[in-house]
This record gives sequence, structure tokens and C-alpha cells, in this order.
Amino acid sequence: MREARLRPEFAHLYPTLTPGQWEPAARIAEVVLARLLLLEISEAPIQDRVLKEEHFEFRGDPPETASKPGGSSRAEDRSQ
Repeated sequence: MREARLRPEFAHLYPTLTPGQWEPAARIAEVVLARLLLLEISEAPIQDRVLKEEHFEFRGDPPETASKPGGSSRAEDRSQ
């Protein structure tokens, strides 16, 4: 299962998440996406990923649906 945790220096951007606490990445993505939609930021350009890698740390295998043909979609995942 893929997990993520919020980096403490970005805690002010995600007030409903606990910094440093590992949680399922899918659950965190749901929280972040819901917040974006509630704040009506949906007019901003859509990014490839809901969870910005500079804001979160990840561990565990990414879901297979996230992989691009030929391997992982992130260099960090391929190197592990």
C-alpha cells in the first residue's frame, strides 16, 4: 500500500492533515482534492498529481494504475 506523510514545513497549506503522520496516499489525496474543490481552485491548471512531491514523502509501492507503460512514472520510484 502506498503511504504518504505531510512535510511539517507545508502544514499550513493542509490544516486538516497531521504533519509527519504516515497515512494511505489515496486517503490524503482525497482530502487534498476535496479541499481544492471546496476552495474553488478548480480554475487553476490541473496537475499530473494531486499530492505535490515537495510537500509529501512517500513509501510503499505505487498503485499499478499510476504506472506508465514500461515502468514507474516517477524517477524516485524506479530507483528503489
